[in-house]
Amino acid sequence: MFNSLKTLFVAALATVASIAAVPAMAADTVASGSFTGASDHITTGGVEVIKNADGSHTIVLADDFSLDGAPDPRVGLGKDGHYNGNTDSGLLGALTGGQSFVVPAGIDVSDFNEVYIWCEKFSVPLGVAKLN
Repeated sequence: MFNSLKTLFVAALATVASIAAVPAMAADTVASGSFTGASDHITTGGVEVIKNADGSHTIVLADDFSLDGAPDPRVGLGKDGHYNGNTDSGLLGALTGGQSFVVPAGIDVSDFNEVYIWCEKFSVPLGVAKLN
């Protein structure tokens, strides 16, 4: 009985090790930046724009992300101080911490140089991260 359990445990451990060795889907950071507040709001933390293996893009707010609060905060892209509502990637899930947002299909992220936290209700920026 002990040898059977030992064999089963070793086989399970080998399976876990082989799964861990498989590389995750390739994703590349194409741009990054840090938030500064806007419209009298405090917004801080890092952000990355990631190109996924399938060609789609994801906006990733870092674990140190923080927003002081606002109604209807959304995540999207802009260029040279102008938010583009067509890039709306979703409602902010929490005021702090890491979060991910899929950029809508058909959006060319290379056309933009900023990530916005945008208040849809009042049409004002809450935070802007210039991308490099």
